[in-house]
Amino acid sequence: MDKSEAKTGGAPKGPAGLEGVVAAQSSIGDVDGERGRLIYQGYDIHDLARNSTFEETIFLLWHGRLPKHDELDELRRQLADNQALPAEVLDLMRRFPPGAEPMDSLRTAVSALAFYDAGARDLSREGALRTATRLTAQLPVVVAAIERLRRGEEPVAPRAGLGLAAGFLYMLKGVESNEREARIFDVCLILHADHELNASTFTARVVAGTLADMYGAVAAAIAALSGPLHGGANTNVMKMLLEIGGVERAEGWMLEALAQRKKIMGFGHRVYRTEDPRSTHLRDFARELGEAKGDTRWIDILDRLREVMFREKKLYPNVDYYSGAAYHMMGIPLDLFTPIFAVSRISGWTGHILEQYANNRLIRPRAEYTGPRDLKYVPLDER
Repeated sequence: MDKSEAKTGGAPKGPAGLEGVVAAQSSIGDVDGERGRLIYQGYDIHDLARNSTFEETIFLLWHGRLPKHDELDELRRQLADNQALPAEVLDLMRRFPPGAEPMDSLRTAVSALAFYDAGARDLSREGALRTATRLTAQLPVVVAAIERLRRGEEPVAPRAGLGLAAGFLYMLKGVESNEREARIFDVCLILHADHELNASTFTARVVAGTLADMYGAVAAAIAALSGPLHGGANTNVMKMLLEIGGVERAEGWMLEALAQRKKIMGFGHRVYRTEDPRSTHLRDFARELGEAKGDTRWIDILDRLREVMFREKKLYPNVDYYSGAAYHMMGIPLDLFTPIFAVSRISGWTGHILEQYANNRLIRPRAEYTGPRDLKYVPLDER
């Protein structure tokens, strides 16, 4: 036994942050960091972004295959039937402080939804699928209601015939978006749907591994996503753009930030060693939306910063780099970017929870103990 094993009682020393450690077997998603590939259930993300819909991707993540016509129609019907929020949850949301962080409001609302689902603790495959459907249908409604209520406006009820992406934009703004904008947002939801064992997904699986109900596992995932090192990066990228203001200031700002060793959001990734494959589509969307509105300054700044960062540090943009600009051009408030992440990632979270329930083993890793040993208790009056 080496010294590290003796120190930890036989447990080998692990890498910080569990980096590179395989903690679960899953068929849902795979990240190939060396080649810059992201796969959902065997399908390349580029193929899905060009051809799929968010609803079809949800089915894929839950069932491991693409749906047939009747199966997709049935999923859409079930999602539409489960969108309405209990009146009690809406009443609770009306009492949230106007200045509450949207992610805190979302976490609290999801916890409250469990009270009004009689099947919340049915962890069978059929029961868990029902809960997954309810949560996936209701999260866009909750996020849109959070935004409207804090603006002093009444929530907009879901409109029949709209998919989750178009329906969310309608509930948020009170008017239907044009077809192209709705499609762009739909693809954004596809791109954020799953990313293997990221922090929030791992959290969801750990909680589900205790056989807690799906609402608890998703609320925990939302809490993990709320941290700025996970879900808040695209908001911070947009704040950076607002601070820079114009493309003529971009290179100077970046060089100064690098000289001061500031953390610059949107660059680099824990896994990818190439460009994040999702950022390719988001870059195109940000430029298209900017050109459609006659305002390309944000994408122009992003492109210039990207050039400087690669020249200086050989770092590539990640998924957060362009998504904030795309959402901003859609008129979405900055602090709603992370809740929208949850509207998408709920599909991946629930897919992983379903997988965990189906072949469950309690997730219980070891910790490397770094404290003292063999201390002797000293009575209180002698300390």
